[in-house]
Amino acid sequence: VQLVESGGALVQAGGSLRLSCAASGFPYSDYGVGWFRQAPGKEREGVGCVRIFEGMTRSAYYADFTRGRFTISSDIPESTVFLQMDGVKPEDTAVYYCAAGWGYACYPGFEGHEYDSWGQGTQVTVSS
Repeated sequence: VQLVESGGALVQAGGSLRLSCAASGFPYSDYGVGWFRQAPGKEREGVGCVRIFEGMTRSAYYADFTRGRFTISSDIPESTVFLQMDGVKPEDTAVYYCAAGWGYACYPGFEGHEYDSWGQGTQVTVSS
């Protein structure tokens, strides 16, 4: 599976941004798509993930730091997953990646090593 992220930009604190993750297609009916981020000098961390089973979103999990500010949605026929970021903060500045794996890869506390395919990342910069 090939993944391409887009939508990263420079945005002011308090603003909104929508990231897209376009997939070349998913060869299985039960898969998970996760969003991760990595800030300079910090380890990669999970942002949120969705589990899509038989063409429907079955579950979604988010990291605590999102606190309702971020939402993952999907356009399944287009094999595209979105990360809506509202009320962004300077600490949200990072390179954001999407990744795909089997459906079981999406669970509370999900980790990157469960995902097989990764995009190249898109830069999000939040100014104060």
